[in-house]
Amino acid sequence: MGFLYWNEWVEFWKTSLQTKESGGQLDWVKDGSVDLKGRPVLKTKSGGWKASLFIIGVEVSERLTYYGIASNLIIYLTTTMHEGIEVSAKNVNYWVGVTTVMPLVGGFVADAYSGRYWMVLVSSVIYLAGLILLTLSVSLSALKPEKCVEVCNKATTGEKAVFFLALYLIAVGTGGHKPSLQAFGADQFNEEDKKEKIKKASFFNWWYFGLCSGTLLAVTVVVYVQDNISWGIGFGIPTVAMTIAIGLFLYGTPFYRNKLPGGSPITSILQVVVAAVRNRKKTLPSDMDLLYENWNAKSVKSGQRLLSHTDSIQCLDKAAIVVEAYEPNNHTEGNKQPNPWKLCTVTQVEETKLIIRMVPIWLCCIIFGIIVAQTTTFFIKQGSTMDRSMGPHFQIPSASLIAFSTIPILIFISIYDTWLVPITKRITGNERGISVLQRIGIGMLFSILCMVSAALTEHKRIQSAKAHSLLDSPKTTLPLSIFWLVPQFVLIGMADVFTLVGLQEYFYDQVPDSMRSLGIAFYLSVIGVASFLSSLLITIVDKITTRGGRDHGWFQNNLNRCKLEYFYWLLAVLGAINLCCYVYIANIYTYKEVKQVTYKEVKQIKLHTTKSTGSCSP
Repeated sequence: MGFLYWNEWVEFWKTSLQTKESGGQLDWVKDGSVDLKGRPVLKTKSGGWKASLFIIGVEVSERLTYYGIASNLIIYLTTTMHEGIEVSAKNVNYWVGVTTVMPLVGGFVADAYSGRYWMVLVSSVIYLAGLILLTLSVSLSALKPEKCVEVCNKATTGEKAVFFLALYLIAVGTGGHKPSLQAFGADQFNEEDKKEKIKKASFFNWWYFGLCSGTLLAVTVVVYVQDNISWGIGFGIPTVAMTIAIGLFLYGTPFYRNKLPGGSPITSILQVVVAAVRNRKKTLPSDMDLLYENWNAKSVKSGQRLLSHTDSIQCLDKAAIVVEAYEPNNHTEGNKQPNPWKLCTVTQVEETKLIIRMVPIWLCCIIFGIIVAQTTTFFIKQGSTMDRSMGPHFQIPSASLIAFSTIPILIFISIYDTWLVPITKRITGNERGISVLQRIGIGMLFSILCMVSAALTEHKRIQSAKAHSLLDSPKTTLPLSIFWLVPQFVLIGMADVFTLVGLQEYFYDQVPDSMRSLGIAFYLSVIGVASFLSSLLITIVDKITTRGGRDHGWFQNNLNRCKLEYFYWLLAVLGAINLCCYVYIANIYTYKEVKQVTYKEVKQIKLHTTKSTGSCSP
């Protein structure tokens, strides 16, 4: 690394000399991006694919790590820790929930204080510490339950404590790593540059391609090792992968564009609310151009983007009504600014509106998240009861079923970005082909079809168990091929291509510029909250269905006696109702609109605004 930083300094001094020789005409990045030492960066020397490919490579390793644990966790809990199916499913959902809700904390800290680079690095070290502890807990005989002889003893309190401590340490690491890394990757492209803006749209597709590549390796190679060789080696592989990821991330340091932390976004939102309440009795001007905006030439020149006024949630516009918020003679640039708790800018108000407008979209994605949660719990457990043989000497690990959703994703993302986007762009005129909200809605439709397919397949599985008198033999493999589950995995894979990639792009693009990591955390929190609600839904359904006796319950330790098909039909119905609500909300949604204002125009606009609004205007 010392050699890399020496080269970095050499490049910096070369660039400085070239700048002097060319009269300062080098092509600097003008969106406020800096290197790790806070210096401006050149467009040709930083960012773009040369930087983002390092970050995508890190994501491949991280997803191999995560899915090397998550995809087979329910199998470990039921076969080695000897927990029941319902308890195991809940524990998986709780862990996935914490893992995908923690990014709200990590994303906030990254945006407000630490910056994304340092958050990724620190959280990766925590992640690695959890992986080392997890590998030890499944390898050392003193830390894991004994093998079954005649009776299977459940894990002791101490064994559970070490195992779950390792899992939740990984969850904390993921909380800082996941939102910051993806936002950091997207930061490598300048939205104000037309060519780089198009590349940024492609970045989200190829990011997900890399994500799925890591997932595919996890659910094939890693899962096979766990099931057939050793859990210790199976969890050791993700540990090595994360070590490689940290090294790869550090190696790309000289090429990264960094965004400086912008302070707490919560403070800005609270200022808008307080100012709006204070000005609630004021009347909005007929010309919305008279609302206060900070036409600071230095800010615009440094890459700060101003937002256009929108007509939605007009009660918040009162926060930008010009009042006696500061001394009337302080109008010159550089003098004291108005009290932000009495007067906010239009951009501040619009950023607050963006967050509020996101809430209904976020809520409409929860049912989709609950459907996705079934892929790592009940879908996997279904597969463990079916014929998994491929030839006389090989059996597919049940967790490898996720590959049937991952492979279609890898194929379709390539087709989508290379062929479908250009074709649909010609038809719709949208630079993305279809709008991001349309993309999310299409994925929701696929998730409903997935539940329908899952219900039909589960019905066939139960019928097979009845036909062969195996309802009370849950450990006996049913004479029904595991490939009957392929359609539901393919459908959920198609849903991911549209909805999950769409959500990543939506939450990164539509949040305020200073909240990009938190935006990715909002996307992840959909899956996290949905995982908790999936456990809650299982509990509610179980209590309702067992009122007539335990045998009537939809969830039992004997999977052949479960009524999973009813649960899948319930999710399909909830998904259909939810999709109708989503379509309505998406149709009335107002997208973020950035003001296209150049540095040269700022002083003219500022002068016009001052004259129009009188002595109290900025």
